[in-house]
Formats: sequence, C-alpha cells, structure tokens
Amino acid sequence: MLIFHYNMKNFYIATLFTIGIITPVFSTTLPLQGELIKPSDPYIQYIGRVSHENPDASVFNYPGVQIQATFEGSSLKMYAKPMSGYFMVTIDQAAPFKISFNSPTDSVVTLATALKDTLHTVNIMNCIEAFHRRPEFKGFLLDKGKGLVAPTALPQRKIEFIGNSITCGYGVESTDKSDPFTEETENHYYTYAAITARNLRAQHYAIARSGIGIYRNYGGPSEGSPDCMPTHYNQTLFNDTTEIWDFSQYTPDVVCINLGTNDASTPGCDPQQLYRVYADFLSTIRHNYPQAKIVLLSGCMLHGESLAMVRSALDRLTQECHRAGDHEVYRFDMTPQTGDLGYGAGWHPSLLQQQRMADELTPFLRDLMGWK
Repeated sequence: MLIFHYNMKNFYIATLFTIGIITPVFSTTLPLQGELIKPSDPYIQYIGRVSHENPDASVFNYPGVQIQATFEGSSLKMYAKPMSGYFMVTIDQAAPFKISFNSPTDSVVTLATALKDTLHTVNIMNCIEAFHRRPEFKGFLLDKGKGLVAPTALPQRKIEFIGNSITCGYGVESTDKSDPFTEETENHYYTYAAITARNLRAQHYAIARSGIGIYRNYGGPSEGSPDCMPTHYNQTLFNDTTEIWDFSQYTPDVVCINLGTNDASTPGCDPQQLYRVYADFLSTIRHNYPQAKIVLLSGCMLHGESLAMVRSALDRLTQECHRAGDHEVYRFDMTPQTGDLGYGAGWHPSLLQQQRMADELTPFLRDLMGWK
C-alpha cells in the first residue's frame, strides 16, 4: 500500500521550529482517467454546510467540512476545481496527510495507490477558511469498474462550533508568533473543535471565520461592524446571501459558541453592545435548536480587562437565560495562553495550545452530555 502521509503531531514535536507544509501529491488535468464517481453519489457522506445545487460540484467554504466514502479498489483520486485549497485526508487507519489544489491547472490529486484491492474508507476535511476560494468537489476517480459501497452510519452525536480564528485554526502549523496569516499554516484539523469532536466520536460543524466578532470585528468601530457572525450565520456559504441554510439538515446536541475575542481585543468595545447583540444571537440559536445544550466559551487569547469584559457578558447572559427558564445554557472558560506551549502565527494558539483546549473541553462536554 502506498499512501502519502505525515504525522503532524510527531513532526511538530521532533522539529519544533521547522514545521513546513508538506503536500506530497500528484496533480493532473483533464481528460479524466478512471471510474468517475460524481459528488451526487448517494454513498458519499458530507459533514458540514455544503451547497448541492449543482449535482456535478458540491460547493463549500467553511473550515472543517468533510467528505467521506467507502470505496473499492487499489487507488483513489480526488477531482476538484482548480485553486480549491488545502485538505486533510485520512484513508483507513493511516496517519492524516495534507493535499492541495493550489494551481490554476490542478484538477485531480492522487490520494493513494497500490492499496490492497478491497474496501477502504476515506475522509477528506477542508482545513482552511475558504471563503475567497469557494472549493468545489467534483468527485472521486477509482480503478476502472470499481465504485463506492454503502458507508457505515455517521456518528449520532452532533456538535456545532461557532467561532473565529481560534476555531478556524489560524496559524496552528506555524511556530513563530511574528508570522503573518497564510493558508499554508492554517489547519482546522488540529483545532480544539476538531480534536474534541474526534475525542467524543461526534460529528461537528464549524461556522467560523478569522477576525469575526459577535457585534464588532477585529479593529472595527465601537458601534459595530455590519458583517459580524449574526449577519452570516444563516448562510450555506460564508459571505454568500444567495443560499440560506436549512437548519433542519443538522440538529446538534450541543452548540459551542466561542465569540467575543475580536470584539474586545482592541480598544473601543462597548460592553452593552456586546451583551445586547450576543443576547439576540443566542435567541437565534435557541430558535433554531430548541432542545440543544448551548455552551458559551471564552477563548484563550484574551487577558486582563478584555477577558473580564467578555466573561462578564457571558456570565450575565447565562444568568438571564436561567432566570427566563432556559437552564440548558452553560459557561466554560478556556485557560488563557501564556506562551508556555509556544504560539502559532500572529500570537494565535499553537498546535499544543489547541490540544490543551481540547483536553479541557472534552471532559466538560463528556460530563455535560453524558457521552461515555
């Protein structure tokens, strides 16, 4: 069996300050060779917000969207629109590896060759916030005469994470806090959200974008920014008003909201505006998911007065919900980062900091949900 891969965790620990992006893939252009499995095939499973308006191209741009299938044969290729970005791939029980559609001529990437001619499972995760790219998955290419088979059922447990750059995985594959943002060092696969979901054997959706706030984006005016999370939350694709998400497609058991960092991280945040808009957004979440537990998180990047402001607003919201009879709203605080675990790009959480957050959140959710 030949699968291109690397173990990111071991690679990180072994190399410390020399992490790079490894994309050991083979790209080609049309004509396609092999058995084409279209994205509309009923045996392909999607996790995350995906537009299926075009049966020949499934479109998405939130981080963490996953494509999963069980296939026959000895090889597997992925067919996508050029410039669709970066993906993490897992085949069977092998270590995850990263691929990219990062050239105007890329259309097919080989994921595996020389597999045993039997059944295999593949999981592909969009690992960046791809609202500028709008990835399009156009199908799989298998050995001639091979196809997909009925997959195993997806996990029954369901989580939704709503957040900002921390949830996206901004800079997690960098080890230098002075590095700027690049898609090459962003990777949702290594975030507290994705790790927690794997720990709990749960599906997860991530509705997240770097710099976004609940009422005021990073560095935005005190009165608020027009394009905050409440504006985009009902969209199938971020920053696209043409297709509204059908909330009946995915009903989470628990919703984790990690917002407020960008509102409060620069001078000018209005505590009353922060509270009021957060309260309105919380009402929207409760309307969409009447039975879900909702956890209000404070992230790891705030300190001092900014952290106190956000925590105060979240505490007040939780208390108000309880007084109004909604006792399924909860609070959880991430441990603020201190640099003892390093930093990712732009002072963002390192891979090890993200792991710490997952180690904190996992037992909290396990106990809250009774997920043993």
